Amino acid sequence: MNRGGGSGGFDAVVVGSGPNGLVGAVRLAEAGRRVLLVEAQDRIGGGLRTEELTLPGFRHDVCATVVPLALASPALRAIDPTRDGVEFLHPRVPAAHPLDGGRAALVLRDAAATAGGFGRDARRWRATVGATARAGFPLVDTLLAPLDLPPHAPFSLARYGVLGALPATVTGALFRDTAARAAFAGMAAHSILDLGAPVTAGYGLLIAALAHSVGWPVVRGGTQSLADGLAARLRGLGAEIVTGRRVRDLGELPPAPVTLLDLTPRQVLEIARDRLPLGYRRRLERYRYGSGVFKVDYALDGPVPWSDPAVGEAGTVHLGGTFEEVVAGELAVARGGHPDRPFVLGVQACVADPSRAPAGKHTFWAYCHVPNGSDVDMTAAIESQIERFAPGFRDRVLARHVMGPAALEAHNANEVGGDINGGAGDWRQFVSRPTLSAAPWRLPVAGLYLCSSSTPPGGGVHGMGGWQAAGLALHDTRS
Repeated sequence: MNRGGGSGGFDAVVVGSGPNGLVGAVRLAEAGRRVLLVEAQDRIGGGLRTEELTLPGFRHDVCATVVPLALASPALRAIDPTRDGVEFLHPRVPAAHPLDGGRAALVLRDAAATAGGFGRDARRWRATVGATARAGFPLVDTLLAPLDLPPHAPFSLARYGVLGALPATVTGALFRDTAARAAFAGMAAHSILDLGAPVTAGYGLLIAALAHSVGWPVVRGGTQSLADGLAARLRGLGAEIVTGRRVRDLGELPPAPVTLLDLTPRQVLEIARDRLPLGYRRRLERYRYGSGVFKVDYALDGPVPWSDPAVGEAGTVHLGGTFEEVVAGELAVARGGHPDRPFVLGVQACVADPSRAPAGKHTFWAYCHVPNGSDVDMTAAIESQIERFAPGFRDRVLARHVMGPAALEAHNANEVGGDINGGAGDWRQFVSRPTLSAAPWRLPVAGLYLCSSSTPPGGGVHGMGGWQAAGLALHDTRS
């Protein structure tokens, strides 16, 4: 083991404290490395930040709230943040998709019960989403480590791939019930892509299956608690954490045998400069960022008044109407437009965690997708979609806090143009993220690694980028 390799006595330096940076730092520290974690903001967390955005006593997650991948990820299963006091809370209904006329599609923890709500599509839901859920952790581990061979679940992967590689518009055509079709479209829309594009069905199958296999939990007190728990683990292992220090050049860091960057290609180019080979720099310059997000956080005087009371028990609510409406809305964004009826993803965290708001009050946030870097105010469009399925919603609003793409990027530099996934997740960048490589976490500079969501498997609170980069670093420096 290489101890104290730099003049500052650090074996590894990690830049950025999002979930990937934290997980990478923990893996290195638990392997006995002395770690320095450097964060540009005054608080750690990146996408795991909780703040009183609206009114005192109302705790809002600035980015991630619902974290199924935190329970499914092999990295976080190994680390087990519950050892640090982190508590995951489950709503009775993981997700709901309201429809006009007061009906809603409900995605429950139990796959059979969910399928039973889809009438003639019950068998199809069990054979697609249900089968993905039954494949369990071996399939999830294979999908979250897509470049690892051999796959943990080759037969399940092959079955999943038959449908998952297709556009959501194709796989979604298997469903005939209006509610089942709408529910699948809402799941696939988590891809933040045109649903007519390849692999979008795979996003839908996996995210829906996680509702059945591990649930869609929130973190008690906010996702900041997850970041704080991992930070506490690091400090207990002797790591040093420095906040409020933006790294503008790699030369500012203390020398160490290993440096992990929880950054997207744009920031890597800025701080690595000509240390990177010219050909690699050019490939990073061609890296594509995806659509952005426009988000509104609400402090409410009570629960959202859904037309269907069952929606009030859901942690996540997909607001987009029918399958066709969701497809049309996401296509418009992919083509650079701003639909009048966007697909809106909403979260009512207080359903599972009442501590997020004062007694009797509620928090709610909602976002829609917009073209990268958009400066269009989508507040009215978002609220129209909410009112469509929850008449009287605006009367419950005590305060709102709006964040467009520029505000999101100012809060977290990795959210370039409002892209919360660290880059477009289409099929090309699924296999070449950020470049085509058998080990994309290893940069072509000795001791330098990339661990952000711009590496496989992409966005989400799973920590796999950090886990993979740290694993490579440990292998490369083993003596």
